[in-house]
This record gives sequence, structure tokens and C-alpha cells, in this order.
Amino acid sequence: MSDNASNTFVSNLLPTIESFAKGTIATAAGLSTVGFGLLFFGQNYLIYPSAFPPGSRVEVPTPTDFGLPYQGLELLTPDDVKLRCYLLVQRKELSHLGGAAEVSGNGQETDEEFAASRPTVMMFHGNGGNVGHRIPLAKVFYAKMRCNVLMLSYRGYGHSEGSPSEKGIRTDAQCALDYVTSHSVLSRTPVILYGQSIGGAVSIDLASRNPHVIRALILENTFLSLPRLVPNTFPILGPLSFLCHQKWDSASMAPLIPAETPMLMLSGTHDEVVPPEHMRLLWEIVQQRIPGGRRADGTPVQDAEEAKKVDPSPGYSRFVEFDGGTHNDTCVQPGYWTTVAEFVAGLGESSRIVW
Repeated sequence: MSDNASNTFVSNLLPTIESFAKGTIATAAGLSTVGFGLLFFGQNYLIYPSAFPPGSRVEVPTPTDFGLPYQGLELLTPDDVKLRCYLLVQRKELSHLGGAAEVSGNGQETDEEFAASRPTVMMFHGNGGNVGHRIPLAKVFYAKMRCNVLMLSYRGYGHSEGSPSEKGIRTDAQCALDYVTSHSVLSRTPVILYGQSIGGAVSIDLASRNPHVIRALILENTFLSLPRLVPNTFPILGPLSFLCHQKWDSASMAPLIPAETPMLMLSGTHDEVVPPEHMRLLWEIVQQRIPGGRRADGTPVQDAEEAKKVDPSPGYSRFVEFDGGTHNDTCVQPGYWTTVAEFVAGLGESSRIVW
């Protein structure tokens, strides 16, 4: 897939993302002037503006709006919150989707067998808008990379019930992963986590708690931790960052992910919400992960020689910057989707796909 073709394909799908991004940033800027009480008692409204842009809790696009076949999922979390998500399971024939990648190989293979041979991408969105706004991105994974896709709608977002919080969203992510690992088809597939902004923190946290389940992570414009981000996003509240009880401490969680779990880190050089320095520092942390990650019993492997015995595969991780990319449009910068596709192919999961 050439840069021009992939960028044109994505650019034509993204008006909703660009529109809700502007509303979210404007809302955050306005709320930053409210002050002390809001940071401590109302910080969930600052961090999880699920009602913005207006109508996001009511108007949720579906994959059908983009010509994609899907299954509407209703997942029930251990704390009895209903999450409404989208599941896109692969099928061999996607000729009705213009520009879909072709499949080579066994003509007798069933749709189920083909789906089981493809990666499953779990998508974790940013803090504004709803899951429906990210369907154009899911379409790239589904049609161009021929991945199965599960789009999680956090509690308190879109049509999902409940109210968002760090504890709650961590529960939601684990519930979605448990669904994948117990699914008759998806349980046989390698799982890739794709997270944007706070979704990157969700991905890192989930991978750190499931070190032997996740095949790879793709992270875009995420941060070290929320307390370290507050001085940048809400300068007037910087001195009060210690009051931030929503942590999302990726800097502490990333080292718990095995070094053999590849990470692709995608950073916009003009990110106006998360300073690019956060991504650069997080990349340094990722590079310093414990060799070999953890043993089967969960204890860390400290010795390099033992690490080779635990998992001899070297894995590979990459950090890529996109010149001019802002917080919400990095995904339409030249080369973005080619970089993602090459990373997925490098995992050994795309040898049968013809771009």
C-alpha cells in the first residue's frame, strides 16, 4: 500500500475525527480556568469529556454507516456495567469494500478459518467523542490490513452505561480482553492493542497486567502519567497536579511489559495537548524494559542469559515522529498507515495479504 493511496484512503474517512477534536480541545481549555475545586472533585469531567462534542452520548455512528459488516456487542463487566461495543470479524471476501486488500492462499478456507488466521486489533480511543468516531480508523485495520477489530466503548461513553474513571476503564479493558480470549475464533488470534492518547495509557496498563497474552502495542500521542501532563494541558492548575487522583501512570506500567512484546510509538511533532517530550521519554522507558519480561509465575527476569531461555525471540519496537502532526491529526500524516502496516506485517501476521 503506497503512502499516497493509504493517506487518500484515510483522509477521505476522517471528517468526524477532525470535527470532534476541535470541540474537545476547546472544552478542555475553557474548563481549565475553573480552578481548585474542579481539579479534585470534578477532575473526571475534565479528563473524560464523554459528552463532547455535543451529542456524543446520543449520536454514535455504526460500522454499517461506513459499509462495514459488524456485530454489536453488549459486554457486562464484573461490576455490572453494560458496555456496547463493535466487533468486526474478518471474512475472505470483501470485494464490496473499495480498496480492500486481496487475500492469497487456500481457496477452500472458510471465513472462520481465515478470521482465525488474522490478528485481532483491540482499539482504545481518546478521551473525547465516542467509539463511532473512530470507525474510519477501524476500517483501515479491517479492509487494508485484514485484521479482526474490537472497538471498546468505555463506560460513560457513547451508548455504554456508567461513569468513566480510571478504575472503571481498567475493568472495561480487561472485560473486553477476556471476551477476546474466550471467543471461539478470536482466542486463536494474536492480539494487538491500538491506543490513542488516553487510549495509549489504557493499552499499556492492560498489557502490563496480561504480559503473556498481548502480541504487540501501537501507541499514538500518549503520555507519561496524568499528574505529569496537567501542568502542560492546564497550566493554571499545574501547582495542584498532586491533587490528581486519576493517575494512568504509563511510566511505571510500561517496564512491566515483556521486552519481547513489540511496541510501535507514533508521535506528532506538533501535538498541542500532549507535549511530544512525553512520547520521547516514554520511548526511553520502553527501551529499558527488563530483558525477557516475566517468568510464567509472574516474577521478573533480571538476568539477560535467563531472558534468552524464557523467550529467545528478540521482538522489535520502533519510535516514529510525524512532522507537523497534531494531537488529533497525526493519523492522517504522510507515512502513518504505511508505518503501521509494515509493523503489523513484521509481526509475521500479514504474509498472505496483497496490498
